[in-house]
Amino acid sequence: MRLSKMYIRTLREVPTEAEIPSHIWLLRAGMIRKLVSGVYGFMPLGFRSIRKIEKIIREEMDAKGAQEIHMSALQPAELWQESGRWYAYGPEMWRLKDRNDREFCLGPTHEEIFTDIVRSEVSSYRQLPLNLYQIQTKYRDEKRPRFGLMRSREFVMKDAYSFDRDWEGLDKSYREMYEAYEKIFSRCGLEFRVVEADSGAIGGSVSHEFTALSDVGESEIAYCDQCDMAATAERAACVDDSPSTEPELPMEKVLTPGTKTIEEVANFLGVDRKQTIKALLFKVYGAEDQWEYVAVFIRGDRELNMTKLINALDIPEHAIEFADENEMGARTGAVGGFTGPTGLHDCKIIVDSELPGQKNLVAGACETDHHIKNVNYGRDYQGDIVTDLKLIKAGDKCPVCGAPVRFARGIEVGQVFKLGTKYSESMGAYYKDENMEDQLIIMGCYGIGVTRTLAAIVEQHHDENGIIWPMSVAPYHVIVTVVNSGDEVQDTLAETVYQELLKAGVEAVIDDRKERAGVKFKDADILGIPIRITVGKKAGEGTVEYKLRKEGVVSEISAREAVERAVAHVASELKK
Repeated sequence: MRLSKMYIRTLREVPTEAEIPSHIWLLRAGMIRKLVSGVYGFMPLGFRSIRKIEKIIREEMDAKGAQEIHMSALQPAELWQESGRWYAYGPEMWRLKDRNDREFCLGPTHEEIFTDIVRSEVSSYRQLPLNLYQIQTKYRDEKRPRFGLMRSREFVMKDAYSFDRDWEGLDKSYREMYEAYEKIFSRCGLEFRVVEADSGAIGGSVSHEFTALSDVGESEIAYCDQCDMAATAERAACVDDSPSTEPELPMEKVLTPGTKTIEEVANFLGVDRKQTIKALLFKVYGAEDQWEYVAVFIRGDRELNMTKLINALDIPEHAIEFADENEMGARTGAVGGFTGPTGLHDCKIIVDSELPGQKNLVAGACETDHHIKNVNYGRDYQGDIVTDLKLIKAGDKCPVCGAPVRFARGIEVGQVFKLGTKYSESMGAYYKDENMEDQLIIMGCYGIGVTRTLAAIVEQHHDENGIIWPMSVAPYHVIVTVVNSGDEVQDTLAETVYQELLKAGVEAVIDDRKERAGVKFKDADILGIPIRITVGKKAGEGTVEYKLRKEGVVSEISAREAVERAVAHVASELKK
């Protein structure tokens, strides 16, 4: 390909909308184009890298016996209503109606569609196991799309679904997909961790997230250096402090004027925040406009993990919001800033698992400017649900071995789920076993964000001058730069080098534009092509400059040696 004929436009200035490196450099390299907020198109070079990632995915999925199909992004509401997710998925789903008023959605994921296919066409145990996948565009109406391809409203995703006879079969399918994902992300040049994750709206019993390490990632990872524990912060279990052995003291109501925060009441009473109880008040919605108030209590020095609360209540994420304290108070006795677990009524009480073991704590009195000392679980209040609600933080005890937990940030690029019978049971996906008896199909699902993977690669592979593509996903392997296009000697040598690279199977592009050398060098760095061969003033001697984008060292060598070195380097990198 000749750069003079290529549809490409690099930017010299940082786009005002771009905040993180991947967004900045993909825009500056002219690889993506914004249509509206959260919606991007892919230009020639960017699309080549997308196809490279897809090729790697296909090779590893096919190697595990998965079969590629392609389903419509337009999905009928009836299938989602069957599974119970039409309501549960919430406002992120793009819902629409046709001219006959029939409801549809633009698919954010495809569990229902694949389950429907298999229940219609698989009837015997002899047809299982089965693994089907697709690479297709997905749609999610993000409330706040940001960071370019990281959180967008339209994106390319690989989603696969396994169908097995039993749980042992699911374990095998899950393990095979886990192994395939490790190879995929390694081949893409990513440094990643595999961590336990919450299943979210997808559901299921077990899930692991593949997280590309990055300081700009939205995923927080808790991990332990002393054992194999690694989980997203929302999933990680917390270790309760040891139960107190001190005797329970009588409750005592005290005047605490103006002390609405934990910090204020602890300072006023001269106690540690660990000796206080924090209250958080919510309104939770159910089906058919039903709702209830929920009061959550955790130790004063802890933070609430909303994902754990949502799971404890068994509700979708969009079905909960912070309560209006005045409205809730009129019905339940709660008082903003002074709510405690004693004296509440007409609301569900959720208690963190740590509180029952703690003694003589300070809590709100449900009365303005008053708190109660020496509040004890069991004697003074009870919880409708008692469970771990804490958000893990750096330095907490590892739930496996007790060593201090460490934290890292990352970008979720893939996730695998053991769905079990969540969809087969609700949608009636059965097979007949050897005895001709109906058995539920056991399912798993496995997703990779293709466009997000592209962004994650750039986050890990860039410098102050531009992108540094790993060879496996680079739009081209080599760029041949002609310093002075129009100089017959330089043009001739550059063309020779270019053609020899193509004959050797190397993907090469030649920068034959009539631009200044500085512009060409700057663009080569921004585009991030792994190898640059520059043909300049020593072309008459058959000498060129050879440079690896990731190293920056320039060598003057013969054109023949440059070709040989490039061919060998490309082959070596791709073999990895």
